[in-house]
Amino acid sequence: MHSAEARKESRGACAREDFTKRDDEKWMKHTLGYWENEKVRLDYRPVHMNTLDDDVQTFPPKACVY
Repeated sequence: MHSAEARKESRGACAREDFTKRDDEKWMKHTLGYWENEKVRLDYRPVHMNTLDDDVQTFPPKACVY
């Protein structure tokens, strides 16, 4: 809940009416949540855009269209 609220964009199932567009420039990162001293602390790490298998091609992310 905390990470979804912090992400100011729409992405897949996490669509927001107040932020209707996907924003890869700011939000192409993994959100990490930690429970510390009765509070949630958020941190982030980069997304690796390569595959683990050389036989599998990578493909760029794209917006969900319904």
